[in-house]
Amino acid sequence: MFEYLDPDASGAFNLPPSSPSTPQIRPERVRHMLYGSLAGIDRTIKILHTYGYADPNDWSDPIPVPPSRAETGLSSGVGTWMVILTKTLLLE
Repeated sequence: MFEYLDPDASGAFNLPPSSPSTPQIRPERVRHMLYGSLAGIDRTIKILHTYGYADPNDWSDPIPVPPSRAETGLSSGVGTWMVILTKTLLLE
């Protein structure tokens, strides 16, 4: 399916070697955005960390979402926050 890859200390990605019999592996960046209460966001980040997907420190600091921009169904923007994570995945 896919794997995720973190850069080394220099910011470079060490891609596995490819051969004619294996598919070409290419890195692709994806951005995850979580919207919700601080408690809900914190719990989701901890769950993703338990799965080994992302370290809690990889996420941005919480950003308050203005009431006019809040997603429908999220308490009309009252207490709605957002955090962002950018992850590099290896796709075949």
